[in-house]
Amino acid sequence: MKHNLAAIEALVSRETLDRLRLFEAELRRWTLRINLIARADIDHVWARHILDSLQLLPLVPGEIVDGIDLGAGAGFPGMILALARPSLKMTLIESDHRKAAFLQHIAVELGVDVTVIAARIETLSLARASLVTARALAPLGQLLELAAPLLKPEGFCLFPKGRQAEIELTAASGQWHMAIGRVASCTDPDAVIFRLDGIRRVT
Repeated sequence: MKHNLAAIEALVSRETLDRLRLFEAELRRWTLRINLIARADIDHVWARHILDSLQLLPLVPGEIVDGIDLGAGAGFPGMILALARPSLKMTLIESDHRKAAFLQHIAVELGVDVTVIAARIETLSLARASLVTARALAPLGQLLELAAPLLKPEGFCLFPKGRQAEIELTAASGQWHMAIGRVASCTDPDAVIFRLDGIRRVT
């Protein structure tokens, strides 16, 4: 925990760290009732979820003020990014109404300026955003299918991926053109964060 805390302190202010502690306490409380995260992860929230989300923060330039998080779940990474950077207005899309209720609760409880939408991504028509994120939602090809209609022409995606990352990228490259950036994960030696822009379908 000490190592994780030091890594988090390097990314956020003391005030934000206090808010993250409140978030973690509420996450624990709600998970006992509705399984927001796996029970096995409850004692590893800081490393597996909070730090894993916060490591995206340095990859988002300060001038980016709008983002969409696909399949937001319990708020990783979208709620964490919005909590850590108040100028970043995130729209959190989560089809599970219980998880969406948790996100709404956190938004009110901690005063986080986010929009929570309890619906399936495919059914929505939203204003395009500069940033689209998703974590542990779907293979890369499916993520691009969902993200492309929601992304501004100059926008980019941040997708954390595990050990199947390059396999997913190879499969997606047959259908999509994109500029690909890779950043090593600080929480998992087998994981990578894809930064993708210039996304367009192969014709």
